Amino acid sequence: MDVVELHNRTVDNFASLVNEVGPDQWSAPTPCSDWDVRALVNHVVGEERWVAPLMEGKTIADVGDSLDGDLLGDDPVGAATAAAREAQDAAAKPTSKVHLSYGDEDAPEYLLQLAADHLIHGWDLAAAIGAEPRLDPDLVDEVATWFAEREELYRGGGAIADRVEGFTDPADTLLGAFGRDPRWKP
Repeated sequence: MDVVELHNRTVDNFASLVNEVGPDQWSAPTPCSDWDVRALVNHVVGEERWVAPLMEGKTIADVGDSLDGDLLGDDPVGAATAAAREAQDAAAKPTSKVHLSYGDEDAPEYLLQLAADHLIHGWDLAAAIGAEPRLDPDLVDEVATWFAEREELYRGGGAIADRVEGFTDPADTLLGAFGRDPRWKP
């Protein structure tokens, strides 16, 4: 699958789930123990808002702290929808390198990182609000294949929790690789 298509499909899935968040669910717990639903969505919106400047060749220093804090305001669904659209538009613009916190990275690798984050955090959001997860087998396969070579790097860097074992379903196995327990309930 083309990396831009993979990115855009996972972004669409996440945005669709944000539209299902009920008014009383923004403070609900998520599988990410440090975040409620609003903080989780704000995190993903923050990542989406970084895509355009990074794909345009800007550095973290160029962007500064302009994307820190609450990015959702009084209209979290509207903010998430707009950020998703901006990220998808930016992902379609060809560029070779992006400047990330750890150095320059190939743009396709950056988009794969974002796709994985959207897919996994989409499950987090679905689990938190009681929605049907959007773990399309093709997306799961693409992210799992990419992540297999990076899992220990992510874990060693503290980006993910310990692996949760004992699953045969590919989606559950991927969630477990990212330190999620697919049986999690609020």
